[in-house]
Amino acid sequence: MQPRNVRNARDARAIVEERKLTHVKVGVFDIDGILRGKYISKAKFLSALDKGFGFCDVVLGWDSNDQLYDNVSYTGWHTGYPDAPVRILPSSCRPLPWEDDGLFFLCEFTPPGESLCPRGILRRVIERAQSMGFEPYVGFEYEFFVFNETPESVRAKHYRDLVPLAPGYFGYSVIRNSVQSDFYRQLLETAEVMDFGIEGLHEETGAGVMEAAITVDRAEASADKAALFKTFSKVMAERQNRMITFMAKWSRDWPGQSGHIHVSLKSKDGKGVFYDAKKPHSMSQTMRHFVGGQQKLLPEFLAMVSPTINSYSRLIPGFWAPTDATWGVENRTCALRVIPGSEKAQRVEFRIAAADANPYIVLAAALAAGLNGIEEKIEPGKPIEGNAYAQKYPKSMNLPATLWDAAQRLKASKVARDWFGDAFVDHFAATREWEEREFRRHITDWELARYFEII
Repeated sequence: MQPRNVRNARDARAIVEERKLTHVKVGVFDIDGILRGKYISKAKFLSALDKGFGFCDVVLGWDSNDQLYDNVSYTGWHTGYPDAPVRILPSSCRPLPWEDDGLFFLCEFTPPGESLCPRGILRRVIERAQSMGFEPYVGFEYEFFVFNETPESVRAKHYRDLVPLAPGYFGYSVIRNSVQSDFYRQLLETAEVMDFGIEGLHEETGAGVMEAAITVDRAEASADKAALFKTFSKVMAERQNRMITFMAKWSRDWPGQSGHIHVSLKSKDGKGVFYDAKKPHSMSQTMRHFVGGQQKLLPEFLAMVSPTINSYSRLIPGFWAPTDATWGVENRTCALRVIPGSEKAQRVEFRIAAADANPYIVLAAALAAGLNGIEEKIEPGKPIEGNAYAQKYPKSMNLPATLWDAAQRLKASKVARDWFGDAFVDHFAATREWEEREFRRHITDWELARYFEII
């Protein structure tokens, strides 16, 4: 049996037995989109297929640096960090290219942790979309920098003077993707084997930066593919003594890194509901309301879209990242880019998203905002023509300038609480406040160079 043919617990048992595995790798994505996992024995795995198993709930109670949040109620010293129940997702079965016949299975939290589980949050948004008569289809695309470095070398260099895979600005260069074809081919092959297939991979503009467009799929499957791509592309690179970063902006000298999301909706009979040939730009009324909802709610949902301190270093004028809740038709200077096309191709590109966002959470935000627009029949503002950075906008369209401000907007959002639940909104906002406070405890090199002597 092939791993991607596994559909249920019976199939999962059969493939583990067939491959004579002694252990199986399982994992669950945390708030920051980090895959936390372990090997479990065959006996435990087979039992867990029916009963689930326990995963220490600290993975929902610590940050990306394994530091414990001090401001969340779900878990902490006050609860003793018990195990949280999780369930194995049989249909997520994937081969591990570097581990002979090894297999990997995704998991997700069940109650009570389900209310905070990123994959669970997205699933509930999708179920609400389906109850409205829609099936979301999504394609993620990521920019990422590749370095001829190792985890040891970047620390020894204090993350300075890093050597990129190749120097200079070589956007779409056939020279680069030919000279570095071994790296390109292995990434493409890994993606095929692990079923997060890449439909386009090219050199972006910057030293060692690439862009990968992941094949379009139903929303939940698409988020799985995006999250697994971010994890296992790093694994592949490190096995070659290279490193990949998905930071929103790793250097002031190079452009930021996007995680754009292309979204469309289909009806229950499979027709694209964003397309209407009789309307301007082929935008159906449903699409207009979807874009209107995204535009209106971007300031409230930004913490879910730009979740790190570093995210806000990318959101500056002139670097291909939007600074206001703007939309336009085929306009890459806007936060939302409407892409006219056929019934199949008509879509909106959620350009505000950066590469550092959790795929499940950012997609939940993008979908919920648009679907709320459909529910409330929200009309978008006037589409922006020309350079969106050079124009002035009303205060309602301004995006929060810091992670702290974005967390406050999320906490105060009634729409967010309606779509994601009080438990998630309170927990996620608290984790972003923690992130901001952790940053404030540190002194940057910029501050030392600017103030040490002269002030």
